[in-house]
Parts: sequence; structure tokens; C-alpha cells
Amino acid sequence: MTVGSRGDVAPFTGLGHGLVRAGHQVTLVTHARFAPLVAGSGVDFHALPVDPRAELESERGRGLHRSTTGPGKLLRVARMARSLVGRMTDDLLTAARASDVLLLSASVAPLGHTIAEGLSLPSLGLYLQPVSPTREFAPPLLGGGSWGAVGNRLAGHGVGMAVEQIFAPVVPALRARLGLPAVRRPGTGLRGRHRHGWPVLHGFSPLVVPRPRDWRAELDVTGYWWPYDRETRLPSALREFLDAGPPPVFVGLGSATVPDPRTLSSEIVRALRRAGLRGVIQRGWAGLAADGEDMLTVDDVPHALLFPETAAVVHHCGAGTTAAGVRAGVPAVPVPIQFDETFWADRLVGLRVAPRSVPLRRLTADTLAEALRRATPDPGHRERARALGARVREEDGVGRVVEAVRRLPRDGPGRHGRDMSAK
Repeated sequence: MTVGSRGDVAPFTGLGHGLVRAGHQVTLVTHARFAPLVAGSGVDFHALPVDPRAELESERGRGLHRSTTGPGKLLRVARMARSLVGRMTDDLLTAARASDVLLLSASVAPLGHTIAEGLSLPSLGLYLQPVSPTREFAPPLLGGGSWGAVGNRLAGHGVGMAVEQIFAPVVPALRARLGLPAVRRPGTGLRGRHRHGWPVLHGFSPLVVPRPRDWRAELDVTGYWWPYDRETRLPSALREFLDAGPPPVFVGLGSATVPDPRTLSSEIVRALRRAGLRGVIQRGWAGLAADGEDMLTVDDVPHALLFPETAAVVHHCGAGTTAAGVRAGVPAVPVPIQFDETFWADRLVGLRVAPRSVPLRRLTADTLAEALRRATPDPGHRERARALGARVREEDGVGRVVEAVRRLPRDGPGRHGRDMSAK
């Protein structure tokens, strides 16, 4: 079960496929627009009613651009999510009633864990970001960095409580519906998950984010979960473009939306040309576009096929795109926009596979061209990226999850006691 943008969904298609290959029956529960992502994977699909792109393109969604700080934008998104979560509760509950185990992303954990408790189902957290409090870094959703050991941990608890409040309008009624006792203190669910050692696996590489030393034992880092891709070849027009000249730079902002796509596209194209580079521009939800023999605009293309053929990747540093760039072993130019993207951008710079970060609010033809000139000709960035990619590709994040699911209790007090070997 997961909600959010494409990056909050795609890694679970490959993870689900791995569980299917291990003999389980798997259903991905998420927004209807992402149903095509599981085609051919063997994973079933249960649609949720909210369309995240429509919400971002609504008047309320466009208002997010008026917040320039991490906490301010997070507050606006939390208000939006709080108003939408009730529309998804019935479908989450329906899907859960047909299941033996619930695997929950961070974006639905408070609601999903309540459902699991009410139905006496075992559950497991599957997170794409390190959201649990730690002294080692500030909350990724606030941009990461460090506010000191005490400040980092306090801020982490604060963000956790804020996320719990998103679900506050629906959890009391849901608990009553499931016959669970009422909870009167805010954050009780979060504290209960910690106190009872609820297990959470994190789908990123410990080479990129080492497991914090102060995490409780039930929080682990497995390695990445790669999206399921049934395509084995790039589109012919893209293939021809790649073959017609030196490796281009990929530019894409994923599911991010921007207030002025035309101006931003123009700045990106000018930067590429000033750096003497060809470009593959992914349209994405931002609506980017470029013209000319040295530029090609594409829609969705498997990153696993395209990125290894590029000179560098310029991207928003969502967790999934960051992972794809690392896997491909190519240098990056991070263009973080919001939330955890600055956290991932800082990781790439710290690993020295990116020369610097160019936040979207500071992106001009000059700033981007300068970063590209540092990223592409320098053999050091490419060699470090290649070495990191090789080590990350050796990790078996999916296998770690398969093993964790196998270890979940199959029967006993509070469980249905059904044989889960077929699911």
C-alpha cells in the first residue's frame, strides 16, 4: 500500500515482482493512474480514487509554489493530504480484507497499521526515505542537513507527529469501525509502533545512507528496490538520437510541477548548449520541452535503459530518480525542489558523484552550465559514479524483503492463522 507520486510507487512494482517470483500473491494498492506500471509483472492492482497529478495541478496544488521554505511547503502538503486521506480509507480497508499481510509505505503507515491491528494482520513497513528520528541528520522531509544531535532527533520526532496528524481526521472513526479502543492522545499510534518494535525495511543503499547507529533494532536498510520494467529497448526515435552523436545529458524533474515550464525549459537548453552538450529532456509533470537537432524531448522512458548511455543526469533528486542515477554509474547534477530532495542531493555531492547542487529556485543557464562543465569532463566524477554503481548493483534489496516477509508470524494470538505461503 502506497500513495503519492510515481516515485512513491515505482519501486514497489519491482519489489512486488520479486515477491511474486518467490511464490507470493501480491497486490499493489495505490492510485489508479499508476495501474500500467504493474503490467506484465504478475502483480495484481487495487485502485485508490485520488489522482495525485490532478491534485497538484489544481488551484490548491499550484499554491504549493508560493511556499519557499521546507517547513512551509510541508505544512501546505500536509493540509492537502489531510483533506484527501478520507477518500482512500474504504479502498485501503477493502484491499486489506482480502490480504494475509500488509506491506506499508511511509505515506500510509499510520492508517495501514491501524487497519492491520483491527484485522489482526501482520504488517511490515517498507520506506523509501529514512524518516525515523536520528541524531545523525535532520529529517529528510525538511531538507536534511544537521541541526546538532539533539536538534536532529527532536525535529525527527516533530515531523513524525506532524505526519500522524494528517490521518487524525479518519483514524478515530476507523478504530471504532474495526472495534479497536479509542485513542485520545496525539501520536499514540506512532509511539505504539516504536514501543512494540514494528519492523521497517528501507529501500535504499547503505552505501548512500548508512544505517543510523541510534536506530532501534527493528529498523533496517536493505538496498534499493528497482522498478519493474518490461521494456527491453528504447524507443526508436531515442535510439537514433543516442546513436547520432556523443552521449547526451538527461534532464528531468519527475513528478514535480513548476509555475513556468517554458522559461525553465529555455534556461535548461541554453545551459546545455553553453556547456557544449546534447540533451534528452523528459517532459514529466513539469511540462519541459526542447527543440533542435541537439535536443530531444521524451515522455516516460525506463531510466535503467537510458541513464547508462548518458554523460550525466540532471534531476530533481527524488528518491527513485536518485537511485536510478546511482545504479547507472553516471555523474549527476542535482536540482532539488522540495522535501527530501535536498537530502538526496547532499548525499550525491558528499559521495562526490555530483559537483554541486543547483536548487531549482537558483537555476539559470549560467548556474546549470557551470555545474555541467564540472560534472561531465572531469573523469573523477565518472569514475566515482561508476564504482558506486557497480557496488550498488550487487546489493539484493528485494531478497532482504522476501526473507523478512517469510519471517512474519503466520499464526498465533491476534493472527488469522492462514497459510501465507501462497500469498
